[in-house]
Amino acid sequence: MLVLGNDVTAAVLTMPDVIAALESSYEDLATGEGVCRPRIDLRFPAGDGRVYQWGTMEGGSARTGYAAIRMKSDLLVEAGPDGARTQEKYCVAPGRYCGLVLLLDIRSGEPLALLNDGLLQHLRVGADSALGARHAARPDSRVLGLLGSGGTARSHLEALLTVLPLERVQVYSPTRAHRDAFAAEARERYGVEAVAVADGAAAHRGADLVAGCTDAVGEVVLGEHLSPGTHLTCVGGLLDRRAVERLDVWLRLGDANTPDSTPGWATSDEYVVYRARPDDPVWAGHRHGRTRRPPRGPRRVALSRVLDGTERARTDDRQITFSERGNIQGAQFHAVAALVYEKARERGLGHEIPRDLLLQDIRD
Repeated sequence: MLVLGNDVTAAVLTMPDVIAALESSYEDLATGEGVCRPRIDLRFPAGDGRVYQWGTMEGGSARTGYAAIRMKSDLLVEAGPDGARTQEKYCVAPGRYCGLVLLLDIRSGEPLALLNDGLLQHLRVGADSALGARHAARPDSRVLGLLGSGGTARSHLEALLTVLPLERVQVYSPTRAHRDAFAAEARERYGVEAVAVADGAAAHRGADLVAGCTDAVGEVVLGEHLSPGTHLTCVGGLLDRRAVERLDVWLRLGDANTPDSTPGWATSDEYVVYRARPDDPVWAGHRHGRTRRPPRGPRRVALSRVLDGTERARTDDRQITFSERGNIQGAQFHAVAALVYEKARERGLGHEIPRDLLLQDIRD
């Protein structure tokens, strides 16, 4: 069994690889070859205004022969006034995180690899937005309005440049030094015109795409500043009411499977939450954002119908479109982790541990 750190993922995985792997996994879901469940979070009051969250998501594919579960252990802290409220997370101490992916062989049951999820996480959310943009943005999109300047924003820029001819990036982050550094890095790495702007509204103006990539728990995509023909994606923060009202098309990448044994458990929610001590006062200070559901207004399109040619997402250059993952996170990690595992095996990377450490002779 291999233990694979973020350094191995960085060495072997490219953004086109990730985009292709996720698209194949979503096709498996549509054809019945794949299965996944929604993300499930268990939340506990942890003292000092903090919440402990154990989050898992899992899925697999009969076609590829892989299954995986992603596990996260986070302490959550929300702070800041309305309009600028953010969520911080850590494990053990600020700046440290615990997120793991256990990859398994469904033909033998063998545990194959244990991976850090940090870089995989950034790459897969960027790839999701790229898939949505490939099918719903205008093909001639040149200007990206980017809300956020962290790792998710970086992976979004890389992913969107993979599928669209972007030439200009307008980046806003509340901390001036962060947005200035991001713009300088984008200019040097990609050769695009990248400018740091003074507020979120400026990031929207003239943009063909607007991407929310922040740790904000409030509204960051502002409908009053959107131009006709804009494509939206938002993995951090929310669309405000005006933005939702202006949507013409809502592209959803997929839906988790409905349990065979309990069909009533079907949900379109992005995640399912269980809370300990539901009356604890800590919950009043934790919004966690809102789970995303398609509204009734825009035309809703499933990626599976776009991939099989049944429907098109964008049908007019003036439409305002939005794409989002749905609740199929569980279908992502087995596909991307398997790719890292196979490439690491080919190149002799990672740390081997005896498989027998994870096996036993007592029937469970």
